[in-house]
Amino acid sequence: MSLTLVEKTATRHADGLGAGAVVRAGDFISIRPRHVMTHDNTAAVMPKFKQIGASAIADPAQPVFAIDHDIQNTTPKNLEKYAKVEAFAREQGVDYYPPGTGISHQVMVEQGYVVPGALVVASDSHSNLYGAVAALGTPVVRTDAASIWATGVTWWQVPKVAKVVLKGTLSTGVTGKDVIIALCGLFNKDEVLNHAVEFTGDGVAAFSMDARMTIANMTTEWGALAGVFPFDEVTVKYLRSRVGEFTDPRRPGARGPRSRSGYTNAEIDSWWNDRDDLSADVDAHYAIELELDLATVVPHVSGPNEVKTMVSLPEMERKHVPIQKAYLLSCVNARQEDLHDAAEVVRARGERVADGVEFYLAAASAEVQARSESAGDWQTLVDAGAIPLPPGCGTCIGLGRGLVGRGEIAISATNRNFKGRMGDPDAQVYLGSPAVVAASALAGFICAPTIFAERTAGTAVRRAQSKPQSDVSVEIIDGFPRSVRGRVLFVDKDNLNTDGIYAGKHTYRDDLTPEQMAAVTLENYDPSFNTLYSQGDVVVGGLNFGTGSSREQAATALKFKGIPCIIASSFSETYKRNAFNNGFVVFECPELVTHLRATLTDRAPTTVASEITIDYGKSILTIDGKSFAFPPLSPAAQELIVAGGAENLVAARLRANPQEAL
Repeated sequence: MSLTLVEKTATRHADGLGAGAVVRAGDFISIRPRHVMTHDNTAAVMPKFKQIGASAIADPAQPVFAIDHDIQNTTPKNLEKYAKVEAFAREQGVDYYPPGTGISHQVMVEQGYVVPGALVVASDSHSNLYGAVAALGTPVVRTDAASIWATGVTWWQVPKVAKVVLKGTLSTGVTGKDVIIALCGLFNKDEVLNHAVEFTGDGVAAFSMDARMTIANMTTEWGALAGVFPFDEVTVKYLRSRVGEFTDPRRPGARGPRSRSGYTNAEIDSWWNDRDDLSADVDAHYAIELELDLATVVPHVSGPNEVKTMVSLPEMERKHVPIQKAYLLSCVNARQEDLHDAAEVVRARGERVADGVEFYLAAASAEVQARSESAGDWQTLVDAGAIPLPPGCGTCIGLGRGLVGRGEIAISATNRNFKGRMGDPDAQVYLGSPAVVAASALAGFICAPTIFAERTAGTAVRRAQSKPQSDVSVEIIDGFPRSVRGRVLFVDKDNLNTDGIYAGKHTYRDDLTPEQMAAVTLENYDPSFNTLYSQGDVVVGGLNFGTGSSREQAATALKFKGIPCIIASSFSETYKRNAFNNGFVVFECPELVTHLRATLTDRAPTTVASEITIDYGKSILTIDGKSFAFPPLSPAAQELIVAGGAENLVAARLRANPQEAL
């Protein structure tokens, strides 16, 4: 009965589970999360909620609305959207945090919605951050959010769990951002793809809460569904520091004298007394175990335009890469510790931002900015030439002031540097720690805040033995095709991100028709894709297809194009969830991708290949006279496709039984 921390948390939040039953990795379950957070995309969830046929949120204490993404956009249209979200929150009695409060994930932790042992989901891919306080934070998509509003529950497959042992001690000047960049770069062969990561080892205790938030947050870019730290003395110290600091959200007409956020010292004592239930069992089974010797970590940067490509700072300094933009902002690195690290670099060097460099600064929340101002760090950065922005997302997602321009090079403390995400697709963006960003902004080229010697990373990998999958005869339900035949359009790219599939500049354009959405697919990756495509083509991709942002348009736009299915070596789990929730078939067949790469001698970013036949009843596909097996699509998955997605399925169930959950 030994369980990982993730399995224990999932069991605790499973809906309808029998007494004494537990859930394990791989199980499909119904979950009732403690909270579900939506930000600007609340406006997009609202019509889904109404389309389902719901009129009242099942549990008004469950959702949290925190506006953060496009807050620099003060056009009447955007302000009207925000006003509608606030009015809906008032109508439904939901906690609402207006623009300027801070980045939604920071607000969720800062205001006490996230507690140890809780399952907290968000319609945003960086909900992994919640794992810093020993919670299970994981992304859901907009359709899931609407389903949770309507019923309190949604479906979830418990992921495989990876154990990451952090041992030893960090060298002076090495930060949490350096550690997660190292993990992404050293273990960049999908070791933790679609896993939940549990951090352990004697090195964990040295990480502050700010550093834990940074590492947990960027497990998203590593390919993981969650990143969870243990419940320990560091957690307790942080929780106690927050007691008495919670602020009531703008929730006019809310019932009861106390906000739904926050906790007391008595509750913290109770969690600590029950910490065995908030920890993995010593003999729990993990799909893979990774180990990193922290003493061997030196600062690196990621990029350009690739998170999993890392270059050491000594090597970057030898290259003397000039920059035109520097960014210290975002949900991964804009907390008080981060701002202090950057300010200390400025104080030590006594310099101003280099000529020709624009250095943009935004705090993770208004509270963080106020504390940074009180400490003198904020003014130190502004006096050095940093350009302040309001506490929110902005540049990180390609919105607001300071976007990177054509041909420019930037160093950023954000979590993503995907091509075209932060501005022009012909720019180059590197990722680094706040101290590296500050040092580079002052020098005018990418450099370290101090001298670091090259070191060989100390790592280890231990994989669990995989069990062969037995043959399965698949029941095909009415309305689902037994087979599909079409030409293969091979998109030969590993880690193709959602910005490449559906550009960020279109994400918040709610006025685009399905035809217009279909017309701009993959334009950031390969402009020739839409010219090569013919109706009915089966798209085949590489490893980790659809990584990055949780935007569901990256799935729906391809569905609108008439593509019957996408096959890949592997998918981002969030992308897969978006696809099935919108009635779009995706499945994995790495052997097919290996075959195409071996036989297509003249490959382009997008290549037309042979005709393929897909037999869903036998879970076999055939191409070039060869057959390959793929995981069977169960009747539960088929049901989502036949219904046209989760919205229609939930609506039908609500009509049949208003009390029935997913």
